Amino acid sequence: MSEQLGTLEELPQDYRDAMSKAGVAPLWPMMRNVLPHDAPNPVTRPGHWAFKDLRPLLIRAGELTPVEKAERRVLVLSDPGRGTGAMQATSSIYTGMQLLLPGETAPAHRHTPSAARIIVEGKGGYTVVEGEKLPMEEGDLVLTPGGEWHDHGHDGDEPVIWLDALDLPLFVYLEGSYAEEAELQAQRNRPDSSQVEYLAAGLAPSRKKNAIKKRYPMMRFPWSRTEAALRQLAKYGDDAIAEVDFVNPETGDYVLPTMGFTAMMFASGQSETPPLRSSSAVYHVVKGSGETTIDCTKITWGPKDTFSAHVFSKITHKANEEAFLVRVHDKPLQEKLGYYEERQR
Repeated sequence: MSEQLGTLEELPQDYRDAMSKAGVAPLWPMMRNVLPHDAPNPVTRPGHWAFKDLRPLLIRAGELTPVEKAERRVLVLSDPGRGTGAMQATSSIYTGMQLLLPGETAPAHRHTPSAARIIVEGKGGYTVVEGEKLPMEEGDLVLTPGGEWHDHGHDGDEPVIWLDALDLPLFVYLEGSYAEEAELQAQRNRPDSSQVEYLAAGLAPSRKKNAIKKRYPMMRFPWSRTEAALRQLAKYGDDAIAEVDFVNPETGDYVLPTMGFTAMMFASGQSETPPLRSSSAVYHVVKGSGETTIDCTKITWGPKDTFSAHVFSKITHKANEEAFLVRVHDKPLQEKLGYYEERQR
């Protein structure tokens, strides 16, 4: 272990002034801020966004701001550690709750960050990605990867609300975040790929020798199938909670380059204490209620709530009733950088 490092105040004032004039600074007084020993010292703090509080605000936003003036009518879920207005829920994950009213359309655009939506409430909404119309039903996971044209529409008669998750903080940090706009896309006259090419697990269309594989072959993961898979795992699995990862059906890789999505099922009264993970996470409650303790913060969650956990946090989940959650995490990014880690408690 290194000795206590020197401070800036220990240096003579004339030396400090000379460094400032030269545009340099000493590393040693700042080293422990960026390289703490043994584990990171995160700014992120556990957040909890109760849907019962957000829904009235979203509905009023629909009354106050036409979608034409908003482009995307979203309430951003800000990390408590960074304060209200922070465009991130964790260090690398942005989340926001979006509203689309009957008859509205959100214009087509594409952007460098990748996005996914978890549908929270309502029927009749849809997303069009590169011409493929994706129905948006409660619990569905819908992808809009970076660089793919997408727009939203609503053919139903009640508000549609979904949770957006993007790797936006990463692109903002890299100064690579931008978007382009276009007219609404022409829609293909056929169901989406989840209803045609990838209707069953383990099956994919036969490919010709020189066929070009799509990087993102499946954009919609229907919740009905996810829940059925979780129930089967829970029925025949061990005492651990049932979990499934959303994957690319052609490759088995994560569905997006920097974000992963994991669906979880808890039986009534079931609890889990996962290992300490180097990844941060945002949890969305599809159904059910329970309690989660993140370090010393206790969160009591209910249906459609969202909460977050920082890196290497001590987490304990307990379901008060049968519950289904989706965990959004940055494990894919960390694995690409070669430092993802789990530690036993």
